Amino acid sequence: MIWYVLLVAAVAAERIAELVVARRNERWSMARGATVAGQGHYPAMVALHTGLLAACVAEVWLGGRPFLPALGWAMAAVLVAAQGLRWWCIGTLGPRWNTRVIFVPGLPLVQGGPYRWLRHPNYVAVVAEGVALPLVHTAWLTALAFTLLNAVLLTVRIRCENAALAGAAFSQRAAQSGPAGNVTA
Repeated sequence: MIWYVLLVAAVAAERIAELVVARRNERWSMARGATVAGQGHYPAMVALHTGLLAACVAEVWLGGRPFLPALGWAMAAVLVAAQGLRWWCIGTLGPRWNTRVIFVPGLPLVQGGPYRWLRHPNYVAVVAEGVALPLVHTAWLTALAFTLLNAVLLTVRIRCENAALAGAAFSQRAAQSGPAGNVTA
């Protein structure tokens, strides 16, 4: 059990590192005239992700969940892959990446890295982590509860991000338009 607590603590430390990067990136964005969207769902997102970490440990400890090697090691591999995907997203977006929805006017949409194939690859990492971290030590109730609550939250979050991305695409077209407002080639 102690090694699992250390694993959850390592994921928590990774989340703190994300917040440090996000704060730095927020300052960069605001200096370029950024606007923030979706403030209403952000506290729920923080609470859900914090709750995931606490619930993983609580369910294993209070529920006496066993470590099943076949499941545990497979989920540990998924967890590592999810972290790799998350940091690939962060690296690809550079100073634009954030835990909040922040729109910097005038910047082109990012279409490299994992964004070549997926519109929201970071959320693939979030979903994978939300399933894998609890299941490393068979905390299936936590995996199920987080997955269901996260599905609701991601519906709101992705709608918010898509609206911000649509605004970015509109801004790009407007910047390229001629005097009559038509997009130039």
